[in-house]
Amino acid sequence: MGRLPLFFLIAACLCTSGCSGCAEKSGIIPRPAEMEFMPGYFSSSNLECSGLGQSLRSYIAGHTALDWYFAEDGNIRFITSSEDAPYNTDEAYNLNISRDSIIVTAASDRGFFYAITTILQLMDNNGGKLPCAVISDRPSYPWRGLMIDVSRHFFSTDFIKKQIDAMAYLKLNRLHLHLTDAAGWRIEIDRYPELTSIAAWRTGREWKDWWFGDRKYLPEGTTGAYGGYYTKEELRDLVEYADARNITIVPEIEMPGHSEEVLAVYPELSCTGEPYRHGDFCVGKDEVYTFLTNVLDEVMEIFPSEYIHIGGDEAVKASWEKCPDCLDLMEKIGADNVNQLQSHFIHRIREYVESKGRIMIGWDEILQGGAPPSAVVMAWRSIDEGIKSANSGHMTIMAPGSHCYLNTYQDNPDLLPPAMGGYTPLSKVYAFNPAGGFPDTSSRAAGRILGIQGNVWAEYIPTEEILEMMIYPRLFAIAENGWNPDAEKYYPEFRERASTVCGNMREKGYNTFDIDCEYGERRESLTPVRHLGTDKDVIYNAPYSSAYPAAGEKALTDGLRGGWTYSDGRWQGFISKDRLDVTVDLGEITGISSVYACFMQVCGPEVFLPAETVISVSNDNITFKELKRIEKETVMDDRVRFENIGWEGADSARYVRYQARSGKYGGFVFTDEIVIM
Repeated sequence: MGRLPLFFLIAACLCTSGCSGCAEKSGIIPRPAEMEFMPGYFSSSNLECSGLGQSLRSYIAGHTALDWYFAEDGNIRFITSSEDAPYNTDEAYNLNISRDSIIVTAASDRGFFYAITTILQLMDNNGGKLPCAVISDRPSYPWRGLMIDVSRHFFSTDFIKKQIDAMAYLKLNRLHLHLTDAAGWRIEIDRYPELTSIAAWRTGREWKDWWFGDRKYLPEGTTGAYGGYYTKEELRDLVEYADARNITIVPEIEMPGHSEEVLAVYPELSCTGEPYRHGDFCVGKDEVYTFLTNVLDEVMEIFPSEYIHIGGDEAVKASWEKCPDCLDLMEKIGADNVNQLQSHFIHRIREYVESKGRIMIGWDEILQGGAPPSAVVMAWRSIDEGIKSANSGHMTIMAPGSHCYLNTYQDNPDLLPPAMGGYTPLSKVYAFNPAGGFPDTSSRAAGRILGIQGNVWAEYIPTEEILEMMIYPRLFAIAENGWNPDAEKYYPEFRERASTVCGNMREKGYNTFDIDCEYGERRESLTPVRHLGTDKDVIYNAPYSSAYPAAGEKALTDGLRGGWTYSDGRWQGFISKDRLDVTVDLGEITGISSVYACFMQVCGPEVFLPAETVISVSNDNITFKELKRIEKETVMDDRVRFENIGWEGADSARYVRYQARSGKYGGFVFTDEIVIM
């Protein structure tokens, strides 16, 4: 779009009265690459600017249209120059603000647009005044993204436009829409009408009620049906809206897994042809490829994005192992296992996407069995998966769940709406550098990092207000780490900027988390506990999970209590048949007055409080005396629960045995310490 009139409009709105004695306040997110403030503020008496500042902010937020104003002033200039623009990128800009002039230099409209967002942030942070400054700025990464899951819960186009406005304000440039998943198909496909007339609607508004219930789909219009979908016209309008703000919308169509909704209405695309039985497409059937390429054709007609996301994560693959069509295909291509069969599927889809002039993106599971070299990998399972992807030659987008998942708790779970679990505070997101895991950030492998993306999965996010609270301010850190990750990290300074921008966004109608009232980490985790069992040997009568070892065989007597999440490296997980069964050797017969352990429950990831706990003691590690047996009914709910379960009394022993078993739901048992007093 042509933006020159907008530049003059911005120039008009910037004239301000003198403000001698006011201290400038940056508050800019993302932090510019180079920035220096000088005394004073820009002012001009030659321009009429009454009301234009607010009109401009309304325009940038997408709330109102503007009449185009034209103003001429030799002291306010926008100069297009590739030679003078910094860093030779079309998103870079130079901004020089003095008391009597504003000069913006950029190579393209994108650079001017980002200069404008910087100007707007400076005005927002200084009461509408513009402090004198010299800024030379550019992004470190071309991909700075946000993913919104609209399958688990459906969000309106007006709401998505509101988030696009915020993304533009933060200089983010990719909006990834997770359009399809088991919980609902959200995009109109003319060739397959039942995807939206049935597969877009389900029983139960809350995802958890549906997922842990009957998991059925309903015809559109059925009483009580929850769901929705975007028409092609709505999506084209959304694409245009985003493009005007320098944001590309990247569509995701899940395959071969996470496709229960498709296979419920088109069961012939599954391995058995039976509805409500499978979540994976049958990769051995040619009609599956016909279906998917037909869908992709219509998707690519709507979205001009260079990149098309095909999912590729968490395919179960169990049905493939017994499917005659899949077994025939494995023999034909010489595959030894189902991972190689998935690789064949990914290669075939990639060929089709590239035949249309696009680039395929997949979650990091597409590496299983071997991914096509040209495929872009979005690393979510771990930072190591991203490093592995880049080292193997793939362009890679860093989105590790440990730092970039915005659907986890960002503070004390008792103070927040229910979430999937986990604990990812603003400080942890801010600490992440997309290429920081490479020994040499200037290496060829590190150079394959395209950028960073924050992902917000909506299983436990049923409303727009909660979604915004989950996103902001953590998305600020994503924006900063995509634009300027190599700046010297100082979290207190960033937190202050985040607080300022949160205030600005609340004034614009966003429901941000109140970072100024942050509770912080679980208090028990902040101070080591000393007790009779500290540093004593632990005998594991049943093994701990290799996925959650914590500190290994010393984890339960190292004095370190766990935080808000079981994945913090302090909680030890047990999922064997016998669950937790350990014996602490005190070294000698010792008087004891209490034994307890703390357990966590987060039902979403199947982490439960024990249904039965047994505490026993022995002097010879052969004959044990039971001190206490505690039985509890497992209650399914949305809350993160912590409970100390133990015994109090008077006894003596050398060996203390602690057993804890989960109930009818199975799953994990997690504890952080066996405390013996």
